[in-house]
Amino acid sequence: MQLDATIAAVVTGGASGLGAATARRLASHGVKVALFDLNEAAGEALAREIGGLFCAVDVTNEASVDAGFAKARAAHGQERVLVNCAGTGNAVKTASRDKATGEIKHFPLANFDRIIQINLVGTFRCIAKSAAGMLTLEPLVDEHGSGERGAIVNTASVAAVDGQMGQASYSASKAGVVGMTLPIARDLMGEGIRVNTILPGIFDTPLLQGAPDNVKAALAASVPFPKRLGNPAEYAHLAETMITNGYFNGECVRLDGAIRMAPR
Repeated sequence: MQLDATIAAVVTGGASGLGAATARRLASHGVKVALFDLNEAAGEALAREIGGLFCAVDVTNEASVDAGFAKARAAHGQERVLVNCAGTGNAVKTASRDKATGEIKHFPLANFDRIIQINLVGTFRCIAKSAAGMLTLEPLVDEHGSGERGAIVNTASVAAVDGQMGQASYSASKAGVVGMTLPIARDLMGEGIRVNTILPGIFDTPLLQGAPDNVKAALAASVPFPKRLGNPAEYAHLAETMITNGYFNGECVRLDGAIRMAPR
């Protein structure tokens, strides 16, 4: 798929981090970008910067997602590109003992469910609704005659396969995104919609920006090569490749400097 002003895109979690970098890269090609996020101030500011559209969307709420797609499509037309970056995480052991009091407690199940709802169900909700919209489009004509209607990029994590202590919910949610990538690509193969997933390693996103410098330095040093945190622009570059390379389909790709996460 060629990226230009005829293409509309939706980026979830688009107000910051990986999503913001992707939105900027898509917009640099003239793509009409709608940002789905809960951070209205950051989302509106970025939308003004790139000439896009901000939509206040909670990916765990079906009515909110429907309203977001309706607003985006009214302004830009039906999207041919969806990039799912909305997500969050936490760190709580499955069961643990307080060293001071001896009290035993387990992972709060409501918190576990919240991570699954945002990272996994929220991603699928946006995929399903975007893909249904893409089915209304006429196939694009290219030199290969493939008849492509759209492209979807999801965000998992290296935690999907290298989950650390306390990451049971986060790892489960991201492993779910990896696990559903190929089945969804197969579901949509007859309609000309491609689906791929990126597994980022340790990236310099707002999640890490509040960490002390020594912590960030230690994380960077743990990466085999290059010994630094990932740049969100590097994620955006791979997302663009997945969108524009018409033979890229059903794949889950690590983007991590060859890191393999230790237990803690």
